[in-house]
Amino acid sequence: FGPGDPADGLRNNGKQYVICFLPPLVLNFELPPDYPSNSPPAFTLSGKWLTPTQLTALCKQLDILWEEHRGSVILFAWIQFLKEETLRYLNITSPFELKFGSQENTKRTASAPPTRELCLGGATDSEKGQEESVDERAVQDVESLSSLFQEVLDFDQDHQKKCFNKKAYPCNICFCIKLGTECMYFLNCKHVYCRVCLKDYFEIQIKDGQVLCLNCPEPKCPSVATPGQVKELVQAELFARYDRLLLQSSLDLMGDVVTCPRPSCQLPVVEEPDSKMGICTGCSYAFCSLCRLAYHGISPCRITPEKLMQLPEEYQQADEAGKKLLEQKYGMKVIQMALEEMKSKTWLKKNSKCCPNCGTRIEKFGGCNKMTCTNCMRYFCWICLNSLSRASPYKHFSDPASPCFN
Repeated sequence: FGPGDPADGLRNNGKQYVICFLPPLVLNFELPPDYPSNSPPAFTLSGKWLTPTQLTALCKQLDILWEEHRGSVILFAWIQFLKEETLRYLNITSPFELKFGSQENTKRTASAPPTRELCLGGATDSEKGQEESVDERAVQDVESLSSLFQEVLDFDQDHQKKCFNKKAYPCNICFCIKLGTECMYFLNCKHVYCRVCLKDYFEIQIKDGQVLCLNCPEPKCPSVATPGQVKELVQAELFARYDRLLLQSSLDLMGDVVTCPRPSCQLPVVEEPDSKMGICTGCSYAFCSLCRLAYHGISPCRITPEKLMQLPEEYQQADEAGKKLLEQKYGMKVIQMALEEMKSKTWLKKNSKCCPNCGTRIEKFGGCNKMTCTNCMRYFCWICLNSLSRASPYKHFSDPASPCFN
């Protein structure tokens, strides 16, 4: 594969990634005084994604090329071989599984010190076969498989960004054509937008607290902006808000993590197992993770009058998990009392009216519309709830000017 040609994939721990660029093979060489008449260049061949065994095979082939061209300049032939024949020579196929050589092999150094470097484009491969020994000129210059994996991905991402910056793209929001340096794309879907439009879009979402909705503006596209992309576009204050809200949203999704209720603390606290108690490591406050008040053991959580009024509706609208949580928090007895109170208020609202003088609830179960409050003895009209004269209360119903005439 030449530069920019996508490899089919790289696998690591069962994961497979499609990449376009791989770290180069590096040929370090030194020309001896009798080159090229008698001696070949002293060299080392290093790479990150080829194993020491594969690099050894390449080193031996370079030696064979020298023997075939002894007495002639050889560097061009070596470079052409490494650039154009490496894949075929090592029988490379895709997908390619990254492998890491032994610690001893990867840290060997060449006998000749390098004086010049040639960087040659590399690509994906597969193992050709195991050699009996590893040439000390072959160096896999990575520390571990995990670091190798990350370096390959980082190298690919950096070079993809360089290629992206050199081209022009239409923004899918403002429809202006701009250079890649003025644009940004979402990593999963590759949809491109200019930085000005994305900046405005991110700022609006963050100000509204929608930090989990920084997804691609393309309709029905599930791609989400990375924190690094958000930090690159928005101001420091807005990014701090985004970071804080994102952390809080993540903590809210964790069932055993709560926030210390003290306004001066607000640290995340891991709930004690088999209880609803949290002990803040910052301020040592022991609190109930349900009501966020001081820990009260197995006693039901204390409930405010305002919350008691909201409890029946909240309980009726909750699903089974929500009802179980409310029962655990306040106790079934409190919930039953709140439900009965709600039923009583609903019945009173439907079947009674308030006295216009003292507010006592009055039920009308017969007779005319002239009512007498049993609490303050005030006469009033059941229809319009106006007070009536004690001397002639029925005049209200016989006066043609009255709203309740007849």
